[in-house]
Parts: sequence; structure tokens; C-alpha cells
Amino acid sequence: MYSIENFIQGKWVKGEGEGQLLFHAVTGAPIATASSKGLNFADMLHYARSKGNTVLRKMSFHERGLMLKALALHLRNNLDYFYQVSYQTGATKADSWVDIEGGIGNLLAYASLRRKLPDTPFCLDGEAHPLGKANSFMGHHLLIPREGVAVHINAFNFPVWGMLEKIAVNLLAGMPAIVKPATVTCYLTEAVVKSIIQSKILPEGALQLICGSAGDLLNHVGSQDIVTFTGSANTGLMLKSGKRILSENTPFTMEADSLNCIVLGEDVKPDMPEWDLFIKEVRKEMTTKCGQRCTAIRRIFVPANKLEDVQKALCNALSKTVIGNPLNATVRMGALAGESQRQELKAQVEKLLASSQLIYGSPNYVDAIDADPIKGAFISPLLLLNQNPFGSTDVHEVEPFGPVATLMPYKHTEEAIVLAKMGKGSLVSTIVTADTTIAKDYILGAGTYHGRMLVLNNQCAKESTGHGAPLPLLVHGGPGRAGGGEEMGGLRGIKHYMQRVAIQGSPDMITAISEVYQPGATGITDTIHPFKKYYEDLVIGDQLTTQKRLITAADINAFADLSGDHFYAHLENTDFNGTMFEKQVAHGYLLMSIAAGLFVDSYHKNPVLLNYGIDDLRFTKPFYPGSELYIRFTCKEKIRQDKKEPTDIDKGIVKWLVEMMDDSDELVGIATILTMVARKG
Repeated sequence: MYSIENFIQGKWVKGEGEGQLLFHAVTGAPIATASSKGLNFADMLHYARSKGNTVLRKMSFHERGLMLKALALHLRNNLDYFYQVSYQTGATKADSWVDIEGGIGNLLAYASLRRKLPDTPFCLDGEAHPLGKANSFMGHHLLIPREGVAVHINAFNFPVWGMLEKIAVNLLAGMPAIVKPATVTCYLTEAVVKSIIQSKILPEGALQLICGSAGDLLNHVGSQDIVTFTGSANTGLMLKSGKRILSENTPFTMEADSLNCIVLGEDVKPDMPEWDLFIKEVRKEMTTKCGQRCTAIRRIFVPANKLEDVQKALCNALSKTVIGNPLNATVRMGALAGESQRQELKAQVEKLLASSQLIYGSPNYVDAIDADPIKGAFISPLLLLNQNPFGSTDVHEVEPFGPVATLMPYKHTEEAIVLAKMGKGSLVSTIVTADTTIAKDYILGAGTYHGRMLVLNNQCAKESTGHGAPLPLLVHGGPGRAGGGEEMGGLRGIKHYMQRVAIQGSPDMITAISEVYQPGATGITDTIHPFKKYYEDLVIGDQLTTQKRLITAADINAFADLSGDHFYAHLENTDFNGTMFEKQVAHGYLLMSIAAGLFVDSYHKNPVLLNYGIDDLRFTKPFYPGSELYIRFTCKEKIRQDKKEPTDIDKGIVKWLVEMMDDSDELVGIATILTMVARKG
């Protein structure tokens, strides 16, 4: 019998004792044992903090991002093996694709975020705040990697995705991880971690694995650590209430199973494409991963006058689901993760049947292709009907974690909103409608009780990722019963693993600390024009103050004719009484164009390859003809770029602060321009 190993303190170690026996979900045969008995969890945490954290938090976002990209590409080389192991969990190939390649996709998505972050281990957050009239005192927010370890306690339904979607975020943020998958499917997580460790891509101590009980692990976490949990609300509450978690104020993010719902809009009729979309979405969400998804649809709300038609359509759609051995190409729904999951599911269904009736399927009988339905953890899709959703509490409180959903009627959209909120907080809700008013009313009415909401109709159907698909760049989580936490979410997710600290000081000091130029800081003047410097030679704060240029009425008139912008304020013959202006005013874009003429080093080739954008352009004061314009042009920030192809020009992105000043030395406009600058190569 194979003994699953734990990866702790840089070594693969078997737990003591016989361990927990694990079974093949399809055949019911024992396949392995798992134990974490004898592991010293306090030492694991110390190792992660002293080894992994020390290295990761010194790496820049770009180095961490490239590390994630390399890891994703490495894991892709082992897909065939991962699919073979995943089959033992009862997953079809489509189920495994979501788990395995979806998880790898998360690594790549977070790797790509490095392009939005500086080439430093830390970053600024939000906008600067001037705190004095003389601009000698200011405040900002800085994000710094925490000095602890991310402890991830994951669910059994996604052994790969559940791990990779979390470590992608903490690794990019600069924190190591200890992963504790649910024991029943931990053999798949172990297979992926072994591949990760063999690659030697991650630094020592960046990742450890516990296959078995978490023991007293949470009794040793501290204030710099972060704990995440995915699973049942009851287990999450128990862990979140731990004495150490509370006394250390250890951040705890919970993503609990919830009673997600889908609503058929009042406008949708059987002859509309949205009708078919609704039926297909419900069937897919009930049968994908055998219904073992935290985002799966559990409650189905339809207009009362369409209840019978929906019931017939859903039963017909579910009857076409081929169940059995996932290796059979005709099979569309595999098995539950194990017999214990099947027994627990049946118990939950029994609770629901106290107030609902079964209208499709059987908890005790199912046809299984190429498999023994008794030895394997197979079960039929189960569709229930509850005619009185306002008078029943079970249907809004009991979650059967499998291919089970309950159909319920509503009279009007306001009722659908109330019913949706009776789930007391969900990860996701979908409304299928072609009516924008219905969609808006539902989103605004039920949005406070959901973490994510999908409006599905014929316009977006081809590209829609569906009800149950959390996306790396969007928040995954939900209020109330769903746990009250957030995972992923792009840059938002990274901030969960970093300490936000308010910093105050002079612009010079904040510039030096953040490595981003702050307005009012002392510039660095040089005889060499900034555009003549290669990326490596540019220093944050390099500054050019240009010559002055007189702007005349003729300039403004010519720009109006050239651009076609004859807004009244730019015309000489306008009666300016009752307006905001004294007389003809220069176009803001004229000032920006002349600014470029003043600060650009013209006519000769230089390391600046191109100008590809302007951010935060603002015009702060009217500029009248007869005044002189000059520019203060400062190197604000540098962002390294990676070559996509070996033949690409070696380059980086440089952000420049452009301050447009008039002859009274007052700011009339401000912007950040972005240039692509060559590296020396």
C-alpha cells in the first residue's frame, strides 16, 4: 500500500502510524494511506518564515512573476500524469481540466500581473496625499510583504486548483505557503507538489505540504501569518474561533460552501435563446465535478407561471447525462470523491425531502457505464421541487454537496431578490435575462448578499465563462454564510498578503523610500537630456526644466482649425460674460502637444523607442494667450519588461511626470507619459 508523503523542511517525510485509508472513487479499491502524525508543525512554520520568507520578500515582483510563469510551464509538461491521478478522484477529463489546467492558468494569470507592478519587492498603494500648503509634508501608503507564512487549508473537490489559485497570490506577494489539502484527495495534490519540488524553481522553504490532519498547526501561527480555509461553514467557524487566531489577530480568510442560486428572468420565454441557456447552465452546474463545487447551483428560482415548463425541460436535460467510468468517452458525469461523500450527501438530501419532493433521480439507484455503481461513489443527479420557498427554511440552509438542486417558484423580481438573500450570503448568483431593467434591479437588490454575479443572455453566451467559474482577476468569495472573505481578485488579492503601512514625510523622503518620484521632491539635473539615456542609466528623479514658449492667439486659432475643436472658449470673438473664463483660452491638448515639443529631444535617434500613452492628464488652470509655457519633466518610475521573443529589443517602461507651468510658475496641467526605452542589451 502506497504511503502518501508530506513535504516538510525541504524533505519528503511519511507520517507515523497506519494513517487514513484512501479509496479509488470509481472502483472503491484502496489506493493509499495518508498520515501527518509525528510532524512538528511549529518547526514547519519557523522554517517557512526563516527560509522561504527571507528569500521571497527580497525578490522583486518581476522576479516572483517570472518564477510563477516558469512553474506553470513546467507543470504543463506533466499534464498526462496529473490526469491519470485525477481519474482516481472520480473526475471526468473535463472535470480534471478545470482542476488541473485551471490551476495552472491561475499561475500564468498572476505571473502576468508583474507588468502592472514595479521591479521592487514592495509597491505604493493608491494616491499621494499632500499634507501641507508648502508641499514639504505628504503621506502615502506602502505595501510590504508580510514576514510570516500563508497557511492554506483546502477542500477535497479541487486538489490542484485549490492549491495553485492560492499560492499564486501569496508567492507573487512575497510570502511562502504551507498547504494542507483535504485528506480524501490529497494524493493528487501530492503528485503536483512533487513535480513542483523536482523543478527546483521555488526557493527553499517557499512551499510545504501536509497530507493528513492539520493537528495543532494553527496553535503556532502568529500575527504576521495568514490563514485561508475552504470548506464547510461549520469547520471554518471552528478554526476561525481558535484561541491563537484570536489572540494574535491572525488574518483568516474563509471561503465556505454556499447555497448559490440562479434566477430565470420574468421576461424569458421558451422560444427565446435565453431559455435554452438557462436549462444548459443548470444542467452543467449540477453535473460538472459531480456537483462538488463550492460555486454550484443549489437553488433554482423561476417565475411561477413557467414552473411546469422549466421542470419538464430540466428533467429532460438531466436524463441525457451519461454517468459512469470517466475513462469512457461517452461519460459526462463521474463519481463523488468517495463513499463518505456519498453518505453525507444522502443525509443532506433527506433533510431537504422533509419540505421538498424529488422530481428527478434517485439517491439509491443509478446506472453507471463501465463501473460498479455500488463499489464506486456514483449517484444520480437529483432535482427537487419546493412549492413554498418562503415557508421553508431547510432549502435555504441545507447544502447537499453533490449533483443536487431545488426548483422553486417566484411571482415577481422583488420576490426573487428576497429568496436569493434567504441563502444568507453566497459565492455567486446568476440571472438569465434579456431585460436590462430586470438585470439592474436584481443586481442592485441582491448584490449585498453575493460575492460575484453573472448576467447571462444571448449577447455574452459564447464568451461567458459560466456561473461556476471563478476568475483569477475577479474576487472569489462572498459575505455571510459564504465566509466573508476574498480570494484572487488580481491586484486586490495580492494586497491581502502584504502589510499596508501609511508613510509620512517630505516628498524627497517618500521618493527615496518608494522609488517612485513624488511631486515636490528635489529633481536631479544633468547636462545629458533624459531621452539620451538608456533604461539602466535613468535615475528616479532625473529632471529637465525646459525653455519657455510664448502661446499666442494665432497658435490657439491654428490648433482649433487643425483639430476641428472650435469649442466656444477657444474662440476670440466669444462673449465671455457668465462663463468661467476671462477671454480666449488655450486648448488643454494644445498645451500637452506643445509640452511634447518642449521636452522631446528631437531629430536624432535616441534610446526612447516610442511614446505609448498618457495617464492622469489634468488641466488645472486656464491658460490665456500672451502667457509663456514651460515644462518640468521628471523620471517618475521604471518598470522592467521581459522579451516575448529572443529577437525582441531589450527594453523597459519609463513613466515621466509632466508638469506644465505658466510664467507665474503656477501649475496649469499635469500628466504622466509612458515611454518605451531601450536597454543597453
